[in-house]
Amino acid sequence: MDTTVDLDTFASLVERPDDDARRAASERWLELDQPRGGFGRLEEYGSWLAAVQGRSPLRALSSPKVVLFAGDHGVASLGVSRLPAQGGTARRVHAVLNGSAPVAKLARRFGAELRVVDVAVDADPEQFPAEVVQHRIRRGSGRIDVEEAVSLAEATAAFATGMAIADDEADLGTDLVLLGDLGVGSTAVAAVLVGALCGTDAAAVCGRGSGIDDQVWMVKCAAIRDALRRARPVLGDQLALLATTGGAQFAAITGFLLQAAVRKLPVVLDGVVAAACALVAQRISFRAPEWWRAAAPTGEPALTKAYDRLTLTPLHEEKITTGEGIGALLALPLLQAASDALAVDPFTPARPTAPKEPPRLPTALELLGGA
Repeated sequence: MDTTVDLDTFASLVERPDDDARRAASERWLELDQPRGGFGRLEEYGSWLAAVQGRSPLRALSSPKVVLFAGDHGVASLGVSRLPAQGGTARRVHAVLNGSAPVAKLARRFGAELRVVDVAVDADPEQFPAEVVQHRIRRGSGRIDVEEAVSLAEATAAFATGMAIADDEADLGTDLVLLGDLGVGSTAVAAVLVGALCGTDAAAVCGRGSGIDDQVWMVKCAAIRDALRRARPVLGDQLALLATTGGAQFAAITGFLLQAAVRKLPVVLDGVVAAACALVAQRISFRAPEWWRAAAPTGEPALTKAYDRLTLTPLHEEKITTGEGIGALLALPLLQAASDALAVDPFTPARPTAPKEPPRLPTALELLGGA
């Protein structure tokens, strides 16, 4: 794995959403012969969608997709989750793929496609379809309180994988990504990244995750404390931070978020895992958060701190704690309503288009070096 990534390029490649389109959308609300502010926060959502699409009137959302990155975490072996460390993530992946998981049912209800990316599930790859495991970096990760989550080469490869998946979605015509995760122990890992990047101690970011009791919370808090000690020396190197106390799943999501911003693909963040990766991505490109929206608060203290640092206000207040992209999915009808209200003809779906030739927005292959 000799892939290299030049993180410095993202600072210049990520542009701001189109302010002219945002202003035009704000004026269009007035053209609808409605009282100013009559649509409440839908006006804000519609103006954001116009800005990220770079046009007003905007196109009604027609091709949303739930993208779930799956991976296991060594810290789960400490029993920091109510879910089983061995096989728990694999079972959740199977449930999503066979359509029995709530996220699969809601995706069908709201008309969103669903994609699962196995980056580091600790299971035999033969258990899943080829399109799910084709991007796998490794099985599981190390215990971040005592060892590296993954090697630097693996973190870099995972980051590049996330970038490539963002390119896939942009090229397929996806117009909104609802970003989630599948992984037992992932809230502990996310808390470490948020605590390190926000300069807080373990107790300030350690949440209840899957619904743990006080005794397990203390075990989890101690693991986060020890991992924070390992994270702080590498804070200045985002890939090293992801390798040390993140893992392949977190590196892939971070790469996805940044390349989605490069390709002008809007993303709704679901839960503390996506938010932690967004914080890492913000360190790499300060404009990137303008391409994202937060789904909902979950009660995790690390998520609250991350959204404050990212200056993102949740789209709704349903306090969905289960993860799996469900909070982001529940935000989809709000964004669809905002786009339908502002579109010229919302009931004529936009057709997916091929990437523009020549591409003005660089793909992962164009950005990556190495052989």
